[in-house]
Amino acid sequence: MQQPRLVASDVDGTLLPPHPKPTERTITAVANVLASGTPFVLVTGRPPRWIPPIARYLPGVKTAVCANGAVLYDIAEDRVLSAITLKPEQLRELSAIAERAVPGSWLAVEWVGERADDEISIPRIETGRRPNWTDAYREVPRAQMAESPAIKLLIRHDELNSDQIFAALAPHVGEDVSLTWSDPSGMIEAAAAGVTKATGLAEVAAAAGVDQADVIAFGDMPNDLEMLQWVGHGVAMGNAHPAILAVADEVTAPNTQDGVALVLERWF
Repeated sequence: MQQPRLVASDVDGTLLPPHPKPTERTITAVANVLASGTPFVLVTGRPPRWIPPIARYLPGVKTAVCANGAVLYDIAEDRVLSAITLKPEQLRELSAIAERAVPGSWLAVEWVGERADDEISIPRIETGRRPNWTDAYREVPRAQMAESPAIKLLIRHDELNSDQIFAALAPHVGEDVSLTWSDPSGMIEAAAAGVTKATGLAEVAAAAGVDQADVIAFGDMPNDLEMLQWVGHGVAMGNAHPAILAVADEVTAPNTQDGVALVLERWF
């Protein structure tokens, strides 16, 4: 493609190496994109509260598509612009499906407030479950997890991988729910119907006046699938899931070898 007019990148496993700070080469590549006047958008499964720790290394990045497309977040203003949620009745139904289809699974819900660190944004996790998460969470009984709309329901199993959980759940989930995953170790993410990274990115591109064909995106996991198919040029990381490698227009180096920067340096 010609020089992109908008650059979008997944965060974990794509823009970031195994540690939580981008490499200097990646930081420079993003800065060069922004210096050209081209928007750079983070498109991630992370909720808004997990955006500031990475954004502080990328000054000038203004927008994040969070929760796999469910939330648009203004980084500069620390403001949630929009959120698409699962209704309480959907959360209850999904909880029952998980109990039947994936015995031994456990749940967490992601809520969102007006700003990244609003009290409401603290995730609710099923009582007795203590995952290795890096931020605060609140344990509640399963019945209380469906009291309010949520941007995401997480379904996890300690002995199954994500492909296995997805295969067990998908036949039982209706058309009003979207399933995907970004963690191969055993966690599925459920959102409202039609919510994908592609839908969130499309909204950002339209607001910026950028055509679909002029957008480039980078990703590595199944939650990046629709985004890489939607953009003009979809780039899979060398470490990507086979489903992503199959649809990408190009495969770059792994996230451990500055794969995003390697591509962007052609134009910026």
